[in-house]
Amino acid sequence: MLVGGYCLAGTLFLALALYGFDYYTLAAVQRPLSPKYDLLKPSGALGLKLGIMGLAMFLAIFLYPIRKRWKWLSRQGSARNWLDAHVLLGLTAPLVIAFHASFKFRGIAGMAFWIMAAVALSGVVGRYLYGQIPRSLNTAELSLKESQEMQQKLMRQLAAQRLILAEQLRPLFRLPSPQRVNEMPAVFALAYMLALDAVRPFHVARLRQRALGWGGALSTLGGLLPSGNSQIEGVIRVAREQAALAKRILFLSRSQQVFHLWHVVHRPFSYSFAVLACIHVGVVLLLGYM
Repeated sequence: MLVGGYCLAGTLFLALALYGFDYYTLAAVQRPLSPKYDLLKPSGALGLKLGIMGLAMFLAIFLYPIRKRWKWLSRQGSARNWLDAHVLLGLTAPLVIAFHASFKFRGIAGMAFWIMAAVALSGVVGRYLYGQIPRSLNTAELSLKESQEMQQKLMRQLAAQRLILAEQLRPLFRLPSPQRVNEMPAVFALAYMLALDAVRPFHVARLRQRALGWGGALSTLGGLLPSGNSQIEGVIRVAREQAALAKRILFLSRSQQVFHLWHVVHRPFSYSFAVLACIHVGVVLLLGYM
């Protein structure tokens, strides 16, 4: 369902971009001369519908925090699915509003858009942090204990295999010391976590190259794609899970701190956009643009 939502949104934006490209790239003074002006302008037949859609999507975003307070709503679906839908709406709504505004952001509407874009960006960061905090048990301490037990199990599996040598695995598990992590500023710790996740696929690709040889490396695009060797892929899967788990355990306390800080930033931006959006709609109605 989530993949379908992103595909639907991507198709909509691609269709709008292809159809309106020659209009959106015109200067503001030239747009009224375009045959697509009456359709794509903010108050046009399509532009107005996009604005209503964007506003409705943003209002739907607030169902996620409301769900935590309304018992009947909290029983509908899982928290993970609600969060994924929350992120999907948060990412697509700004783009819908951008097409509604014809990519011209001025006055209150422009201010509201940039605040909404900041909300979307912070939402992506929040979703990433949410995934870094173990939630299978009731408390962080128990979750950490379970993660460490899983880490030990994966380490035993890696030690028992003979396909990939220990020194070849070492770059995948290169992490800063716990003391260094505790001394990092919150924002730097977040950036470090993102960097570790970004370089991990390349370390994995290097493992495939060494295990498969040059012929196998060519068939897997330098090791970036899975091979047909189930034994090697099984070892790589365990190594990748172990590296990701080791990073989450090391950064657990910092992830929780940054996540709490994120709440302080994310919510005011959301409420600010809601106020500005209401002012914008009120002005439009008052001036008779609808």
